[in-house]
Amino acid sequence: MKKAALSVVKDDLSRYLRMAEKEEVVITRHGKPAGVLIGFESEDDWFDYRLENDPRFLQRIEAARSGIRSGKGVRLEEL
Repeated sequence: MKKAALSVVKDDLSRYLRMAEKEEVVITRHGKPAGVLIGFESEDDWFDYRLENDPRFLQRIEAARSGIRSGKGVRLEEL
């Protein structure tokens, strides 16, 4: 994870976006973390990010896990 000051990122955003494709870039304001720049190498990466951070999707995953824990799932062997 890289760190960069907001004043530096503003002046060269394209370069920092390219860097963010490889690793997150923490943007600081007055030396303190203020945000994170996340880049995507492909549209699939963007889709994955959106899915991983979608509250509705996360709720469905949790509901499915709860169902499995309570015995309401279908075993793989039964398929």
